[in-house]
Amino acid sequence: MKSKKRVILSLSIFLVVFLVGVAGYWYFGGGPQFNTPNTPRWSLLDCVYMTIITIGTIGYGEVHGPLNDSARIFTSIYIIFCLVTIAYAMSSITAFIVEGELKNILGRRKMEKEIRHLKDHFIVCGSDETAETVIHELLLTKKKFIVVANCKEDTEALPAVGGFPYVQGDPTDDDILIKAGIERAKGILLSLATDEANLFATISARSLNPQIRIVTKALDVRSHKKIFKAGADSVISPTFIGGMRMVSEMIRPAATTFLDLMLRERARVLRVDEITLPSGSPLDGLTIAESRIGEKTGALLVALRPGGKKDFAFNPKPETVLREGDILVFIASPDMAQELAALAGAA
Repeated sequence: MKSKKRVILSLSIFLVVFLVGVAGYWYFGGGPQFNTPNTPRWSLLDCVYMTIITIGTIGYGEVHGPLNDSARIFTSIYIIFCLVTIAYAMSSITAFIVEGELKNILGRRKMEKEIRHLKDHFIVCGSDETAETVIHELLLTKKKFIVVANCKEDTEALPAVGGFPYVQGDPTDDDILIKAGIERAKGILLSLATDEANLFATISARSLNPQIRIVTKALDVRSHKKIFKAGADSVISPTFIGGMRMVSEMIRPAATTFLDLMLRERARVLRVDEITLPSGSPLDGLTIAESRIGEKTGALLVALRPGGKKDFAFNPKPETVLREGDILVFIASPDMAQELAALAGAA
């Protein structure tokens, strides 16, 4: 930003120097006190032209014959000021380009254009360790998302900055959420510094998009009910999750290790994922055996929840018939999940 201010300042100085040149030549070339009977009065165009060729150091002759001594003194001093101004402007512009600010401005405009065209994406609000984990996971699973953080320093502290679009501003501000495309978003994840901030952001998100799925972090368990009433679909407590993890490490270490490998492995990303069979799905009316999900995509179907019901059928039988609205829960890589979505007509 400092380089940008230098560029603006240098351009402003250059404009002032240009106007001083025009005024000076108007005075020396057009003033009656310097006019001679054989020298015509300079027009404004003559003064502008003389200023331009002086700044450009082109070396053309004077507009109306040789300059008088006063005009020559003015021109000599004026050329020195021009050279200094041009040198300062060039150094400021060079610094502006070298320091990457021009690239950042152009990149920001490209990012804003990308955000305007996003649809069915996720919005991540916050810049703490929880938000960082969320961003890592969305990057690994190749999901479309936008990060909303209070300032540029917050976004720069996040992983792979530049690898995802972001909006600077307060996530509790309606205008900032609209800028992040909340009206077109599929879900929003809130990981702000306080439960109060998460509560306000939940209210804003629900009012701007009644259909959006809202997942909120809550530090105090007593805040859960209030955040649910504000419109959150799910409230996550880091302390509760941490306690459950400690117990799991103690009583089921092998299962915990397996899940850790799924989450931490970088060479092969595997996740427990889900898909809802849409209207007109090619799988509607087929049995699981007939759909050949595992054979065609490599995904492992582990559970099925029939449309409109709350209970899951774990390890569903091959003769189970798939219907519109069914939710399939499976283990797969991001590429497998995309193949399954295409197979089910939900891409």
